[in-house]
Amino acid sequence: MLFSLLLAGIGFAADGFLRFAGEVSAMSIPASTDADAIVVLTGGSDRISGGMALLREGHGRRLLISGVHPETSAAQIARVTATGPSILDCCVDLDRRAANTIGNAVETARWASQHGFNSLIVVTSAYHMPRSMMELGHAMPDRQLIPYPISPSRMELGDWYVRSDTALLLLTEYVKYTAARVRLLMTPERMIPMLAADAVG
Repeated sequence: MLFSLLLAGIGFAADGFLRFAGEVSAMSIPASTDADAIVVLTGGSDRISGGMALLREGHGRRLLISGVHPETSAAQIARVTATGPSILDCCVDLDRRAANTIGNAVETARWASQHGFNSLIVVTSAYHMPRSMMELGHAMPDRQLIPYPISPSRMELGDWYVRSDTALLLLTEYVKYTAARVRLLMTPERMIPMLAADAVG
């Protein structure tokens, strides 16, 4: 009996992972990407460059880069993304408080509320998008979130099953996604800011 339950559990987990990997590898940029503003969840220069391109093209009025390292300056970001200082000065905010995806969600919700934004384009890596959308949606359920997945350089998600490093990355992210899903089911919304403060502190 115990062995049967173990096999069933393994099968359920494997099926969940395969569906997760299939969803991530099939992600594409949406046809319509206009919103009030744009948020980039840091984790690679490709994400920031993608967010900056959306801002320059007028897909949002303002951009938040959430989770910027304390020692990273606006000038460094401008150099990496080939962005002029005028755009950074007028339309880009840097969040240095968020230390993880929970913090990203809390700081983004605070920023959107401060500016009165009702719709956001969410820019992050494709493999990180499911967990990001879940955390952001939980932190601000009354706002429209448009996923804008970025495929990291030198990473092919379409054939992840023949690439051990990509498969391991997806498996690790699936575990984090599952843990976050369980946590959010058991966590009242009023507790999210306190959890983020603990994570940052």
